[in-house]
Amino acid sequence: MKTDSIFYRLFQALPSTFFELINQPASEASTYQFASVELKQTAFRIDGVFLPLPEASTRPIYFVEIQFQNDPTLYSRLFAEVFLYLRLYEPTKAWRAVVIFAQRSFEPIEVAPYQVLLDSSQVQCLYLDELQDSLDQPLEIQIVQLVVETEAEAPEQARRLLQRAGEEVVDAVLQREIMDLVETIVCYKFPRLSREEIEAMLGLNDLKQTRVYQEALEEGKQEGRLEGKLETIAPLLARGLSVEEIAKVLDLEIEQVRRVAQQ
Repeated sequence: MKTDSIFYRLFQALPSTFFELINQPASEASTYQFASVELKQTAFRIDGVFLPLPEASTRPIYFVEIQFQNDPTLYSRLFAEVFLYLRLYEPTKAWRAVVIFAQRSFEPIEVAPYQVLLDSSQVQCLYLDELQDSLDQPLEIQIVQLVVETEAEAPEQARRLLQRAGEEVVDAVLQREIMDLVETIVCYKFPRLSREEIEAMLGLNDLKQTRVYQEALEEGKQEGRLEGKLETIAPLLARGLSVEEIAKVLDLEIEQVRRVAQQ
């Protein structure tokens, strides 16, 4: 299962998931931006970083690592990336590293060089198979639990999540994102089943025909089209077109083009 991409997609759509996992208030998510950070002049890219927003300067930076297999080099790689980031960007904020293991047995055995860090408050390790299994858990945590759920239990758990998302999530676009994410997790768990068979298993055929889902789908398409237009501005500027000309060609407001041009 492509767990990294699932978690990063989940943290992008529902950043409160991360803070629920580390026993911090879900409201903390509003003070952070989840990002992938490329370490300049190196071949390294840190895929999961929660960066405090400018107005939340006292919050720490969180480096997130997802581990669903044995990797004896995990800590050497993680700390190399963290300290290289600190060297290159010289942040003034504190930092924390959070390692999310599918199970405790995936934790490296030879950790003597990193023991001081691992024993400190700088590093927190989570084991998903040890999360409390309860229907009272937040929706975000139950989505995480679906990733490590057994094949026998996954379909029923997924159906409960879809029903709960429909009842609790007001934002139509976010509701659709959660539905698609749950479907993707189940698809990874049952790679031999077709998308149509997965939809039938989860009862998604009817859900996807609802007005809320269709409206969210159309809204998502509109957002995607706008994002595509905005990404086209820089190349057109490089070719010598004026802000006014680009706005006319792309059917955008002049102010939208000007904001991108000033970045």
